[in-house]
Formats: sequence, structure tokens, C-alpha cells
Amino acid sequence: MAALSVQPLWTLSISGTETQPTVLALVRRLRQANTLRTMAYYVGIDVGTGSARAAVIDDQGRWKGHCVQPIQTHHPSPTIYEQSSEDIWTKISQAVRTAVSLAGVTPHDIKGIGFDATCSLVVLDQSSSPQSVDQASGFTDHPWNVILWADHRAIDQADRINQTHHSVLQYVGGTISPEMQIPKTLWLKENLPRERWDAIGHLMDLPDYLTWRATDHLARSTCSLTCKFSHLPRGVSTTEGGWDRGYFDLIGLGCLVDENWRRLGGRPGHEDDVLHAGDCVGNGLTEQAAMDLGLLPGTPVGSAVIDAYAGAVATLGASATKLDHDAMSNRLAIICGTSSCHIAMSPQPLFVPGVWGPYHSVLLPNMWCAEGGQSSTGQLIDYTLKSHTAYQDALELATKKNITIYTFLDDHLTTLKQKQGLAAIDFLTEKLHIYPDFHGNRSPLADPTLRGAIVGLTLDHGIDDLALRYLATLQSIACQTRHIVDIMNQHGYTIDTLCLSGGLCKNKVFVQLHADVTQCKVILPEEIEGAVVIGAAILGAKAAAGNTSLWQVMRQLTRAGEEVLPRTDPAIQTLYDKRYRVFGELLKDQKKYVDIMAP
Repeated sequence: MAALSVQPLWTLSISGTETQPTVLALVRRLRQANTLRTMAYYVGIDVGTGSARAAVIDDQGRWKGHCVQPIQTHHPSPTIYEQSSEDIWTKISQAVRTAVSLAGVTPHDIKGIGFDATCSLVVLDQSSSPQSVDQASGFTDHPWNVILWADHRAIDQADRINQTHHSVLQYVGGTISPEMQIPKTLWLKENLPRERWDAIGHLMDLPDYLTWRATDHLARSTCSLTCKFSHLPRGVSTTEGGWDRGYFDLIGLGCLVDENWRRLGGRPGHEDDVLHAGDCVGNGLTEQAAMDLGLLPGTPVGSAVIDAYAGAVATLGASATKLDHDAMSNRLAIICGTSSCHIAMSPQPLFVPGVWGPYHSVLLPNMWCAEGGQSSTGQLIDYTLKSHTAYQDALELATKKNITIYTFLDDHLTTLKQKQGLAAIDFLTEKLHIYPDFHGNRSPLADPTLRGAIVGLTLDHGIDDLALRYLATLQSIACQTRHIVDIMNQHGYTIDTLCLSGGLCKNKVFVQLHADVTQCKVILPEEIEGAVVIGAAILGAKAAAGNTSLWQVMRQLTRAGEEVLPRTDPAIQTLYDKRYRVFGELLKDQKKYVDIMAP
């Protein structure tokens, strides 16, 4: 991992005598030494909601080449989202081959490979072939064998699990989400024909499916099992194997107890089969996987993480100053995409209502993680724009100017500000407010039944109104981030720094609003859109590095970019304190209306 150490040459031998070196001679010797060093490269693979991405980085964390391939999603109804594990692997294979080619390196240069993916549930039969989760086809359309994270078919099952108030739930913020795998597993048990339920051989989180596909090794990751499968790691659980028998019996999954959780990856008494992030899985790439990916058999494969945690790997350690990983309670990694995930670490367990966790050792050994999130952020922005009558007109104007729709709207807001003689665009929406839970609330309320709201509409349906709704949407997302930060800080965290990554961070208004509304410093990564897949590559580097800790690898390969500070204008600070109050009132009003309309 480390660069070759070159001893300083304080003297050079010339004609048998010692003399002080010339600068030219030193440079020549240093160049010669550098040629002796073989650069190592690592491949990261990130499977998001809509695409599979592969990237190559070098052993200094520099971005060398990448490729994105779209993946298919089956969306037959508002709550159902399904994907295909075969389609995902095919797209991964195409992306890796292209990324390695674009990076200008050979398979021999690739020293490790890592995966991250959404927390989607993969279902395989007992021969490890895809088994359908598609109820519309009578569970016969086997290519659709993945229940996507965003699928909310298991809301009823999650609600019934939460009504048990079992002690296991304290490790998911007190409330289990329908996005997690245990409610989805219970849905499958209750809705599959008995013979199809019995035919299931494996229920796997997508990150673990990918490492199994790459290595033919069934070892599961601490990240997936702990965060999504109600598995309590050693040091937390006193039950055999990390799963609580009483909990599974109580919620209606006693059949998994009877089989010692075999389909979930359980092997009681074999806790070493549960790997930490970046631990080497099996013997590396199998011959078949190597052939698929265009790499070499035996290339080390790092134990995978959920995509949000890969973003944390790539951002939490990035800074101009050295950080002790035991003093990380002031940093919050926010990975901003279709939804947004919030990851914080602490050396001790901090229980935060409505925030998932605390999760033990899911990122770094013996550290605790809390995971908050917003179910719809990028998706909400897209909905706001595309559902507006002026969207097509704005898009055509943006296309003519060869700029994105977001840059066009940012420019339009500046024009409106100037016309109205305002000090900043922020004041344009003083009478327009949005509550952002259009797809339910993940944190800190953990209520999938909540809905969005808009207050302050007019009869305007032109581009001016589109721009204002766009700005109000960004402001509402930032207010919800503040809500999450406030709750976490009330329960022991001291968050004052946001490590943002993801495609939304290219939007300067979005980033500045997060700084202003939360009053936190924002640190962006050097590769804004690539942070998550770089995090996956870092897991590959950890697998190749043997006993080197993941924290050491993170410190070496993560690269910080721009820092954004809150604006100091008191008027701006007062504005966002008021908007945050309105945000809270909109939530209270919605709950009041639900109570009024209750039977």
C-alpha cells in the first residue's frame, strides 16, 4: 500500500570523491527510484438504485477511469420495486471491463476489488438460481428476484414487528423499517405459496450476494447482517449466533430459528464467517467471476458494505488534518442520491430514537454507527420539476443554452432576486413552504405513513413558479437534515461537520443550504459523484493490504475537496431559523389532520 521509501542522497560519488549533490542529480536519482515502484490499482463497484458503476483508483486514491451501466427496475405499482440479480451482474461485468480499459491498466495491475450496493433483498432457490418475488406473475417470473430497498410492500409486517416492542428493536432506533430485510422476509413467508417459500435457499442482502457471486464464498458482512437482518454482533448479543431466538419466534419467523438461520447465512458457533468491512472474502475471484469481469482469478475481494457506508468510507476520513477515529462523533457523512443516508460514528453506543442503530463494528471494528436517512431527496427534486407544467419549457431553454436544468433554475432564481431587489435568492420563498416526506419518513420519525405537503401555492404555473418550488424543495430537504442532526446531538453526538457526497452535491445551492440551515461546515470529496464507488475500491485495497486496518487505508486513499461554511449574514440565519420552525409546524399539522380524519 505505501509508496516505496527512497532514502535521501546527501552525497554523490563523482570521480571517487564525495561532493554535495546537484538538484539535477537528485531529481534524476529520484526518478530512477520511482520507476522501480509498481503502481497498484483497485476496482470499486457500486450498485445504486438505477445503475451499476465501476471505477479504478490508484494507490493514492486518484480516480483513473469509470463506467456506468443502467440496471432494470420492475415497478408495477406505487409500493413495488423489483430488480434482477442476473441483470445487475451482467451490468457490473460490462462496467468493470470498460472502466479498466479506460484507466489504461491491465488485469495484472488490479490488486483488489470491493463492492457496495443498495440494501435490497436477493432471493435464490436451493440451487442458487434466481427465485421470483413478483406477486403479479404468481411468483413465476424468476428474473425478478430482488426486492429493491425502496419497495414498501412490507409496511404491515414492519408495523406488527414494531408492536412487539422487543429489545432487539433498540438497535434500529426503536422502530424497524419496511425497507429492512426482516419485514420483507416475513412478507415473503406470508405471501409465497408454501412450496415456493420452502424452495428458498438463500435470502441475501445485495452487497453480500455480489461478494458471493465473485468468490463463491457465503461469508456474510457485519454491515448487511447487523443493519438489515436484525443480527447482533459478538459483544452485543448473548444469544448463540447473534440472532435472538425469542425475537424470531415472536414475529412469526420461528421457522428460521428451527433451521439455525441457514437461509440468512447463519452458522451458529461460526461467528468468524461474519466479516468486517474490507476483510478478504474466500480466496478472491473465482475463475468464472474473473472471466466475467475481465480480471485475474484470485484477485482479493473485500467484504462489502451497504452503499451509504461506502460513501462514509470515502468521506469520513478525508481532511487536511489527521483525525483519530475515536474522535469522530462530530462528523456526519451524508450520501445524497435518490434518497439520502446519514452515517455517524462513535466509540460508544449512542441510542437515538428514530435513527437506525447503534450498529456495532459495521464500518470500523469496535466503533458504533448510527444511520439516519431521508427516503426521497433526489427523487423528490425530480418529482417537483417533472410534475410541473413549466418543466418542458424550462428544459428546452436549458438545452438551448447547453446547461443543466438545475443551472438554468439557479440562474433564473438569481434573475428573480435582482428583479425583486432582494439580498439573496433565499428570501424568494418566504411564503412558500414544503414538507418533504412524499415517500414517508425514514429519520428521525421512522414513520413510512407520513406524506408531503406544500403551503403557499398561487395560480402561477410558469417558470417563475417552477424555480420557486425547486428552491423550496431544496430548503425543505436541508431543514430535514437539520432535524436529524438536532435529534442526534440531543442524544450524545456533537455533529458540526457534514461530509457530503453524491450527485446532488454538484448543485452549489443544495450544498450551501445544508451549511446555512444546519450551521455546520460542509466538506466535499475531491470526486463528488465518485465518492461511493471510491469507497468500494478502498474495501478492495483493504483486502489486498492484509493486516493493515481499514482506518489506515481510508486515511491514505480518501481525498478531501472543497469546504463550504455557513454564511455569516444574520438575516440569512434568522430566515432559516424561521423556516425550520415552519417545518416543525407542518409536521404537527399533518399529525393533527390524521387524528381528525381517523375513524
